[in-house]
Amino acid sequence: MTRTATRPAEQARDYFRVPLLVFVLVGCAVGLALGVYAAQHKPAGYALDIAGFSAPLYVKAWLTTFAAVLAVVQLLTAARLYDPDVPAWTGTVHRWSGRVAVLLTVPVVVHCVYALGFGTYEPRVLVHSVLGCFFYGAFVTKMLLLSRRGQPRWVLPVAGGALFAALIGLWLTSSLWVFTTTGFHF
Repeated sequence: MTRTATRPAEQARDYFRVPLLVFVLVGCAVGLALGVYAAQHKPAGYALDIAGFSAPLYVKAWLTTFAAVLAVVQLLTAARLYDPDVPAWTGTVHRWSGRVAVLLTVPVVVHCVYALGFGTYEPRVLVHSVLGCFFYGAFVTKMLLLSRRGQPRWVLPVAGGALFAALIGLWLTSSLWVFTTTGFHF
């Protein structure tokens, strides 16, 4: 019986398959843990309030809106990163817009999880709760993927696309809903 040698393409696929699977599973675990905590803990009902806003609801709506705008910047700059003639500042803008976008969502998620919990009382709220958990799971997955060099070119765009889609979905199920039902103001 002759033993066949593994081809380089198969070796490369195996080299990325396991870490990719591990990173996705870690992201899923983070999203699941966030959802379980939000569902199991008794909502405190305390509101997030920041000076300059008329109500805590608008704090969350505007922070999410600013994060969504930065997510669009992320999308536009990410598309340019694969262009060989891209200006050097594009990568910097991409990284910092992503960092600031996620930082803007932190007070929102803390308020949502701590004060409100995992909502299931209407479809919009359920979708919003699931997307919030998915967003942070996708964020963790993407950050872990960024630490792994030499992976297939499709990996980061897919992870970034999932992150972008989740944030836009969160904006649609929260900020847009607030602005269209209670008005567009601070």
